[in-house]
Amino acid sequence: MGCVMRVRAAVTDGKGSHRIAELELSAPEGREVLVKIRAAGVCHTDFDSMSWGDALVMGHEGAGDVLAIGDEVTSVAVGDKVLLNWAIPCGTCFQCERHEESLCESHSFVTAKQPLDGAARLEATRLDGDSIAHSFNLGTMAEATLVREEAVVKIVSDIPFNSAAIIGCGVMTGFGSVRNVAKVEKGANVVVLGCGGVGLNVIQGARIAGAGKIFAVDLSEERLQMAKQFGATDVLQADRDDVGLLKMAATIHEKCQGRGADYAFECTAVPALGAAPLAMIRHGGMALQLSGIEQEVTIDMELFEFDKTYVNPLYGKSVPQRDFPILIEHYEKGELMLDEMISKTYTLDQLGDAFDDMHHGRIAKGVLVFE
Repeated sequence: MGCVMRVRAAVTDGKGSHRIAELELSAPEGREVLVKIRAAGVCHTDFDSMSWGDALVMGHEGAGDVLAIGDEVTSVAVGDKVLLNWAIPCGTCFQCERHEESLCESHSFVTAKQPLDGAARLEATRLDGDSIAHSFNLGTMAEATLVREEAVVKIVSDIPFNSAAIIGCGVMTGFGSVRNVAKVEKGANVVVLGCGGVGLNVIQGARIAGAGKIFAVDLSEERLQMAKQFGATDVLQADRDDVGLLKMAATIHEKCQGRGADYAFECTAVPALGAAPLAMIRHGGMALQLSGIEQEVTIDMELFEFDKTYVNPLYGKSVPQRDFPILIEHYEKGELMLDEMISKTYTLDQLGDAFDDMHHGRIAKGVLVFE
C-alpha cells in the first residue's frame, strides 16, 4: 500500500501527552474521503483523549477541502468544502432506521476511541511505519485525514472554515438539544446552568426558538457577560456554597410566577449539579443533562414531582446531513453567532497553549488553523 502524502499531526500515546509527528496517508478507496483540514476545534474531550490508553491521531472537530475520493463515493467531489461529523452513522441498524443516527448501534460512544464500523481503513494511516487509529474516527488535528464518506457533510456556503469547524460538537450539542430534544417553543422560559461552549449554544438555540426568559447561571461574571452577548435575558451569578443550587432554584421560581421554568439545561459537568435542573423547572417541565456527567448522582425523588421529565440526550439528537445545513443557514442569517465564539486561533505547534488557555478559562473556544 503506497503513501499518497505525508502530513503533520498531533498524536498522543494515550498516557497523557502529545507530540507533533509526521503521518503517512494512503489514497482513499471505496467509500473513503481524503480531506485537507483547514481548521480544527479544540475542546476538553481532545485533552481527555490523551489519557485513553491508546495511541491516536487527535481531534474530532474539523472542516476542510476534499482532496481525493474513493470509487464508491457519491455525495462529495474533489474540491468540495466539507464539515466533519464525529457521530458517524451506519445507516442500516435499528436506531439509524428509526432516524436516531446519533444512537447508531455500530458505534461505541462510551469510549469513542477505537476504529469502528465508521472508520477508514486502520492500515491507511501510519506513524513510524505502524498503523494508528483516529480519535472518534476523524483525527482532525492533522494537515489532512482519511475518513469514511458518512463522516463528511458538504458545505454550500461561504462560511469561514474556522467557524464551520466548531459546529460539529458543542454547537450541535447545545443547539440540537434545544431544537430536537426539548423542542423549546416560543415564549417558553429556559434556564441554562453553565455558560461554557455548550451552554452558550443552548442560549443561542433558545433565543432563535423565540424563548421568553433565558436565565444564564454561572460562577463566572465574565461568562455571564458572554451569555448576555449570545442571548441570555437574565444572568444570575451562582454561589459555591449553594448546595444543589437550591437557593438559585428558589430565585428562578420567583422569577417564573412561582412555578419554575419550562426547561432547564445542565451544562456544568459538575456531578453535584446533576439533579439541579430538576429543581429549576415547573410541574410537567423538562430537565436536560448535556455535560456528560458519568459519575453516580444521588437524587431526591421529590425533585421529580410532578410529571417532570429528565433527559440525557446524545449530541442533540443530531442527524448531520439534516442539521448541519440548518445551523449554517442560521449563521448566514446572522442569527447563530459562531465567529464571536472563537476567542483565539492557534497553529498545530501551539496545541499545548490552546489546552492551557482552555483550562484556565481564558477563551470561549480555540481553533487550530492550517494553511
